[in-house]
Amino acid sequence: MKLKGNGFFFESFFGRILSPFERFLKRTTAGGLILILAVVASLFLANYGPLQHIAAVWEKPLRVGVGNFNLEMTLHNWINDGLMTLFFLLVGLELKRELLVGELSSFKDAALPIIAALGGMIVPAAIYLIINPHGPAARGWGVPIATDIAFAVGILVLLDRRVPPSLIVFLTALAIADDLGAVAVIAFFYTGQLQTLALLAAAMLLAVLFVINRGGIRNPLPYAVIGVFLWFSMLKSGIHPTVAGILLAWAIPAKSAFTPPDFAARIEQLQDELYEESFDPYACDHALGCPAMASVAENLEKAARAVQSPLQHMEHAIGPWVTFLILPLFALSNMGVDFSKLSLHAALGNIALGVFLGLVFGKFTGIFLFSWLAVKLRIAKLPSKVSWRQMLGIGWLGGIGLTMSLFISNLAFEGPVHLEEAKTGILAASIVAAPIGLAWLCFLGKTD
Repeated sequence: MKLKGNGFFFESFFGRILSPFERFLKRTTAGGLILILAVVASLFLANYGPLQHIAAVWEKPLRVGVGNFNLEMTLHNWINDGLMTLFFLLVGLELKRELLVGELSSFKDAALPIIAALGGMIVPAAIYLIINPHGPAARGWGVPIATDIAFAVGILVLLDRRVPPSLIVFLTALAIADDLGAVAVIAFFYTGQLQTLALLAAAMLLAVLFVINRGGIRNPLPYAVIGVFLWFSMLKSGIHPTVAGILLAWAIPAKSAFTPPDFAARIEQLQDELYEESFDPYACDHALGCPAMASVAENLEKAARAVQSPLQHMEHAIGPWVTFLILPLFALSNMGVDFSKLSLHAALGNIALGVFLGLVFGKFTGIFLFSWLAVKLRIAKLPSKVSWRQMLGIGWLGGIGLTMSLFISNLAFEGPVHLEEAKTGILAASIVAAPIGLAWLCFLGKTD
């Protein structure tokens, strides 16, 4: 929109407007650093003798309720089953945005990252099952299928001058598609005994959410309240309750009250109203002495809220909490591996080996091979200015598991021994894959 007259006032009022993708990258990069610190702190607490007792805090029971309704779980479970629902809600909102207007909005744009993500799930799972074909260990096949979006994209952003922007966009779309696949695996393969009444209640609540969406309700409060009951129904249904976050995301309205042309017209109208009052921004020292500006600013805020969809509002609201609090808490309470209790045999056991090989070599092979086949078969095409050598680097970065891999490992294994082995494999794979991917793209990933 071209501002009229003294449009500099509105330009300075807004400042530089960041795109949703730019805001996402800034948050993701910073969140990756915080997550690294949380992982290091978790390992330190688990292995430093005087502080090892702190780990017991996560198993303390915590009761939450109102009146006669009470729900008691350990702090560890509140984080994994409760707070992580907000993480999955954020994943769902980001996925919905990408499908509507982002890199997954058309088949042409979505084909390559989706096919690459599929290869990055199938090959790691196959490698794991070859090493662990039978018994309780076989349940861990889902652990190496997921890529940690915060770490992988954060590392790639560090190389922004050495790689084309389209490569960052591709990895982000791949990681989001990968997250969707991981959620589907959790929903269909890592569920308990299903409870029909609870599932029916969840279905009815989801139907109500879509009805109020179609009814034009834009206030986030009804969605939040019904979402809490949806989470509780999923908790009792046997399906992991965090899936409620994904379901809720799909019910959040994506349309705004104002269209962009409406917003542009409203700004022009407010600008005209402002200068009809002969307003001079340099002659007004205090906001209280400028009633015309205060009125325009209030109406401008209303217009700005109206042009943003509830999906955007919710994504912006919960994004920082998920990135800077919930994910670090999850890593802090789950990543700790007491190496003094982990034998060399266990550290090199089939579970750890399957997770490690699945993440490092399975992701690398699956992402690159499926991408190559998709391009050769003309199902998809390489992103602009991206070379095959850079795609090899993306394959290495895909081996950074951490958050989602760790989450699935908690669902796959009940015994502490198997869980510790899985954590060791996840940690080792991430430590190996990250520097290889970084070095590869830094020194060998120049555009052809």
